[in-house]
Amino acid sequence: MRRASAAGIPVTISGGGSGLTGGRVPDGGWLVSLEKLNSIEIHDGYAVCGAGASLTSIQAAAGPSKQFYGPDPTEYSAAIGGTVATNASGSRSFMYRDTRRHVRALRVVLASGEVLALRRGEKVPFDVPALPAPDVRKNTAGYFMRAGMDYMDLFIGSEGTLGVVTEVEVVLLPLPGELFTGVVFFESDEAALDAVDAWRPVAGLRMLEYIDAVSLDMVRMRVEGIPTTARAAVLTEQEVTAGEDAPELWLTRLQASKALIEGSWFATSAADRERFRQFRHTLPEVVNDLARQRGLTTMGTDFAVPVAKNREMLRFYRETLDREFGGQCSIFGHIGDAHVHANFLCANEEQWKTAMRLMTVFAKKSVELGGTVSAEHGLGKRKRDLLGLQYSAAQIEQMKDVKRRLDPGWILGRGTLFAGN
Repeated sequence: MRRASAAGIPVTISGGGSGLTGGRVPDGGWLVSLEKLNSIEIHDGYAVCGAGASLTSIQAAAGPSKQFYGPDPTEYSAAIGGTVATNASGSRSFMYRDTRRHVRALRVVLASGEVLALRRGEKVPFDVPALPAPDVRKNTAGYFMRAGMDYMDLFIGSEGTLGVVTEVEVVLLPLPGELFTGVVFFESDEAALDAVDAWRPVAGLRMLEYIDAVSLDMVRMRVEGIPTTARAAVLTEQEVTAGEDAPELWLTRLQASKALIEGSWFATSAADRERFRQFRHTLPEVVNDLARQRGLTTMGTDFAVPVAKNREMLRFYRETLDREFGGQCSIFGHIGDAHVHANFLCANEEQWKTAMRLMTVFAKKSVELGGTVSAEHGLGKRKRDLLGLQYSAAQIEQMKDVKRRLDPGWILGRGTLFAGN
């Protein structure tokens, strides 16, 4: 970084390569990989990890001590440094929320080469103006800027534009004693949404995921056992308290929710839970494969709205897509957080251009409803223009002031979040 700063060479950081917004694609200069910074030290209640350590490796290392890392960004090949850079969350975010809440310390290299060792509670050593935060459960659009904030929080979610995270200390949690997991199928979308609203208060629920009819039809090509009449599914996972009869309680809930009880899947074993996780993971795989076959890049939303606006946003997705895109869109994701991903199934270049236009339409609607233009993936280079829909020009200029203070040469992550330099 000292060499790059002295010569004015742009530097782009590369982690596990699982990002979706082009943040690791260099805009000239050097591409610096952190893949060999993959050390993992497991302690009681926390782990110290090199930025290149994968989530799979961290969970495997923590397992023998009966501990685990809470956030589950779905893609386990992701590197921990990348999840910090985007403040990632994922399928268990209904209980564990985002990465920020699980980070105890960071080691960060600034553009100048200066190394910062930051711990939770240490405040920013310069004035940071407070920016408004949307009333959502997940948000990673732009910089996290709050009055009296911790210094390390400025780097979490900054997408590698303020400093290079080289080491992360994260909280480890005790493995839960018992889990009860279900893939619950419904004959109608309305029944599934009613169930989601009814199940939100269930104690110990750590996963509440949604899959629509188009998604189920796509997954049927690879997964057996999906009921033929199913038009929606909800994935649940609950940490069961001692003495609680989870199967009986869930049977009562399913009967009240008009679910396809006989066709739904339930598990208490780790093997079955992993099978269900793979079922959920198959969805983005199918979407990505379809895009590759058609020679196009994937295009999907990452917007979250206040929980009370969940149905309104979902209805807007469907009405707009039916009217302007022939309904060719797969919708699934973190409905417990009012954060589902609408993935455009583009058949040609013309449809891809339409999808690009509708991305902006959906982003504007999310902001109109009090939501965010980026809930967990960041904006990178592909979606950076959406930042101006959520923040004013003056507020974005305040973010840039922080960028100039920590990276005066504007060499880190050039083109990510902000166009030009």
